[in-house]
Amino acid sequence: MKAKKEERLSRDDKKILTIKKKLETQRAVLLAEAGETIVETLTPEKLTFPDLGDQATAESDRSFLLRLRGREQKLLKKIEDALEKIESGTYGICETCGEKISIKRLEARPVTTLCIECKTKQEKEEKLRE
Repeated sequence: MKAKKEERLSRDDKKILTIKKKLETQRAVLLAEAGETIVETLTPEKLTFPDLGDQATAESDRSFLLRLRGREQKLLKKIEDALEKIESGTYGICETCGEKISIKRLEARPVTTLCIECKTKQEKEEKLRE
């Protein structure tokens, strides 16, 4: 039965399923890395150092790692949103103009919410504000 269902899928639908698998894998990796970070930052021997220089370096590294994880948290939210849109059938629709986003753009940037035209316009407007 599954083979018949896949036969009926369009080429774009098959690509979207591939994108979905990629997003799910990326989500799993991000969640695993976040778990490792939590365990690592809470390990007592990694919290204190006898040398103040080592302590400062460790704090700086920890701060950088937490900023990095903050960015990953934002990416995780975008991944979750994209997966929800795939499930609801609204994936690949530009949030600004309502047109379909090209499959090539979705493959290159699976979490995108804007078509290339709207994204280009948004970036130009941001440059003008700077």
